[in-house]
Amino acid sequence: MSHFDIIVIGGGHAGLEAAVSSAKMGCSVGLLTMDEHAIGRMSCNPAIGGTAKGHLVREIDALGGVMGKIADNTGIQFRMLNKSKGPAVWSPRCQSDRKLYSEEAYNLVNGLKNLSIVKANVNKLLVEDKKVVGVSTADNITYTCDALILSSGTFLNGKMHTGLTTTIGGRFGEQPATGITQSLIELGFESGRLKTGTPPRLQKDSINFDILEEQPGDENPQPFSFETDLTHFPFLPQKCCHITYTDKKVHKILEKGFKQSPMFMGRIKGVGPRYCPSIEDKIVRFSDKDKHQLFLEPEGLDSDEIYVNGFSSSLPAEVQLEALHNIKGLEECEMIRPGYAVEYDFFPPHQVDLTLETKLIDGLYFAGQINGTSGYEEAAAQGLIAGINAANKIQGKPDFILKRSEAYIGVLIDDLVIKSTEEPYRMFTSRAEHRLLLRQDNADIRLSKYGNKFNLVSAEKNKIIEYREKLINDSIKLLHKTKIHARDINNLLSEKKLPLIDSTETVAKLSKRQDLNLKELFTLINTRENELLNILTNDRTAFGQVEIALKYEGYIKRQYDLISKFEKYESAEIPLNLNYLTLKALSAEGREKLNKVKPRSIGQASRISGVTPSDISILLVYLKK
Repeated sequence: MSHFDIIVIGGGHAGLEAAVSSAKMGCSVGLLTMDEHAIGRMSCNPAIGGTAKGHLVREIDALGGVMGKIADNTGIQFRMLNKSKGPAVWSPRCQSDRKLYSEEAYNLVNGLKNLSIVKANVNKLLVEDKKVVGVSTADNITYTCDALILSSGTFLNGKMHTGLTTTIGGRFGEQPATGITQSLIELGFESGRLKTGTPPRLQKDSINFDILEEQPGDENPQPFSFETDLTHFPFLPQKCCHITYTDKKVHKILEKGFKQSPMFMGRIKGVGPRYCPSIEDKIVRFSDKDKHQLFLEPEGLDSDEIYVNGFSSSLPAEVQLEALHNIKGLEECEMIRPGYAVEYDFFPPHQVDLTLETKLIDGLYFAGQINGTSGYEEAAAQGLIAGINAANKIQGKPDFILKRSEAYIGVLIDDLVIKSTEEPYRMFTSRAEHRLLLRQDNADIRLSKYGNKFNLVSAEKNKIIEYREKLINDSIKLLHKTKIHARDINNLLSEKKLPLIDSTETVAKLSKRQDLNLKELFTLINTRENELLNILTNDRTAFGQVEIALKYEGYIKRQYDLISKFEKYESAEIPLNLNYLTLKALSAEGREKLNKVKPRSIGQASRISGVTPSDISILLVYLKK
């Protein structure tokens, strides 16, 4: 029998971050997985980041996580999404080499101090007096621990569906995890069932790419990690993706298979992702659309497989292939593997605290799809927070909780705990009230101080970030004082058909004009004679943040004012052992919801559906007493 400070069950993206963070914080960690070479495996699309998800990856990196570094080392295409929109929604994304990503993850874990990889199929959690003490495996081996992080992905009683054919498994070629769900239910947990899906994989040489629209990466790609060396980035040869579309004829072919659809025939009981529906679901839900966009994405530099992003399906294999053969560029495609749906158990996340520790069992943490989320990035963010908090608990340190105003990770976990979910949760920029403050470009300034506190970010790296923050703040102050004379700028304003100025105007004020950028304004002032501005000019990251801060200054100030306004509610703590059922002045629904969620603050209580403003007022009075 082996003992670890922390046991992590599952080696996916949540388990990887949980194991690495807690090991780096000085805990002995046992990473229990059914396949040690599947650690960090990209079970669905071979990509990291995307809208809002890219923000999460940057935040994970700023806290000292590993997802961004692995993505940078194995990326074969990098793009910044939403550049035509405001900077709040710019989101980095990379196409990854699936095989290299998993290899990089394994090598990172395998060489880490304090971390042991254990090949095991866990089937029972061991609990004594409402505290987790270990696990037992299918081979009747016991491992004991002081804390346990369960990050089981889609493996809990996993079933895969293609047409009316059903096989057991957490993903293609891998067995499900059985016994854990029953073990948790016996402990008093509430479980549910969710569904996700994956598209077919096609033989690369069977696709006519010449007639398809090419989608290259960015000309000057940006890495995820703030520590990646830009002088040699990107590290791998870069590849293009391609775009094609379905049409009415393809939709008619797919409809022929609806009578054999496990989703429409009721074989799949789990709720699917609203924001990443299967192609058959798209046809039904968006019947007014004549076509749907598909992205053909390479799975790696040496891979013969192409991932058909946007064509997730559980229809019969022959129907999938017939439909594909009627899509431009895919007329003679060969299908290596059909798409399938995977159904699995999850545990509604109102059962965890903001630390991701469960409310029922001391020392037990849930992270990833077990909490009802979808996506590698959402899982990794939870794994990192669970790993930090499990280590803090063992070491007698305070809980680590990020506020909604501090990070997308804070929004993610607050949403899960306070609102719970009955369908796969996906992060969007629209979920963050303060998204102009929580941009992907400033994640290091916002969060690296925490990573440094937990020994996940080096003191040297943190000093560099602190220096950049000072450079940005000092430059903003200086540009509020630096003026440009009318004779120096009016020609430029006239060319751009913008109102002219009469005498002088500060750079800060001029930069707010929609059609003026800071780079143009810097050509009108002598930056070489000013050491600060000269340094700023040579720091692309800091320069970009200064421009955003000046251009959106009024909006940013309003967001800070809003945060200050609500801070009194967020800082008004509620005892976790408060029995709301005894507070008869609360509404019946308010008592029920508050007792179920057990919020940590008045602010969190106010976000619970069914809790009224009157309930909040009553709570405030009660807490003052």
